[in-house]
Amino acid sequence: MAFYLGRKAIRKVPGAVIKAAPLPEPELIEGFGARGTVGELCEKAGFRSVLVVTDQTLYGLGLHEKVTASLEAHGIPCALFHEIDSEPTVRIVDAGRRAATACGADCIVALGGGSVLDSGKIIAAGAKHPNAPIKHYLHKFAFANHGTLPMINIPSTAGTGAECTVGAVVKNKHGAKSSTVIIGMEVPYVILDSELLIGAPQSVTTWCAIDALSHGLEGLLADVDSSEEDIEKSRACVKLVLENLPVLLQDPKNVEARQATLLAAHYGGNAINTQLAGYVHAFAHSIGALYHIPHGKAIAWCLVPIVEAQENIRYEQLRDLAVYCGLAHETEPADSAADKMIVALRRLLVQCGLENGCRHLLPEDFDKLTGMIDADSINYSPSRTFTDAEIRMLLDQIRRGY
Repeated sequence: MAFYLGRKAIRKVPGAVIKAAPLPEPELIEGFGARGTVGELCEKAGFRSVLVVTDQTLYGLGLHEKVTASLEAHGIPCALFHEIDSEPTVRIVDAGRRAATACGADCIVALGGGSVLDSGKIIAAGAKHPNAPIKHYLHKFAFANHGTLPMINIPSTAGTGAECTVGAVVKNKHGAKSSTVIIGMEVPYVILDSELLIGAPQSVTTWCAIDALSHGLEGLLADVDSSEEDIEKSRACVKLVLENLPVLLQDPKNVEARQATLLAAHYGGNAINTQLAGYVHAFAHSIGALYHIPHGKAIAWCLVPIVEAQENIRYEQLRDLAVYCGLAHETEPADSAADKMIVALRRLLVQCGLENGCRHLLPEDFDKLTGMIDADSINYSPSRTFTDAEIRMLLDQIRRGY
């Protein structure tokens, strides 16, 4: 009860904090093969030396070559750091900083998924301040005085929105994941290149898109004062996934649908920056960590039960979203329109082949998970604060399905 009252009292604090943080405002470059414009962008910006950061998989596939060729064509020296893996550590990130320093980089090009993009952020901050210990950038809030090296971010998945978020996650020297918010991050350009997504496994396409959708949806449900622009982007995020993920399930090579999901993920990243996530992520983080379930799939199991639990105090937001997505009429009662939004979410999850109920969940773990969810929820501004009894009830609902 003490935690519940304390959490309820500070529910709006995270939202107030993000309003005070400076956020990058990158120019978007979009299109199939658009990463081939990197050299032109760097030349225009006056960059003289670039470190390209990517992971071992993309390097092995040669997907970095269009980037390096573009830089070379514009006479810009570049070095390549491809040691990032799916669980980047402080040691790897520090090696990336040394690589940036060694080549005199004045720009970081990060090509990859969330792990690469997060690592690139810390490399960019650390290389701008090479005398500061790298652990400085693992604090809850890491202040990069005088900014970071400029970053050009090129996501290779359509889910996290990490190309524009100010958060980053890497493992510290003890092997535990450290989350940080980098204050002062500079991202002049983001390149959304659908060519990188062609050939992605269906499971990656599916659960990344569901993760992106959840960012936009949770942003709309959050107890945060949002600008009309941010609301519009979050609604567009949800609509783009609802319309284009079913297309990709039938036609994985559809370039227009791939490009649309990249934009959805980018808008979802904006929601994380300006509106925060909520209990869907708090539940999914905890369930995923305990049972080693991929993040997007954990999100999928949690999505409908958690949204339904907030529906009665967010009827208006869900009604407006349903109207925006073409699921309801403007004159329809808010509760009826909100129900149609939830039906659409449930229908999408069925199309994705999600099993009905997360059978990994064990009732004997509910107390432990409740503590984990309580702790993680402090990072967000949800529409209401769940009691521990409500959390356990929702865990049972997620286990049983709908």
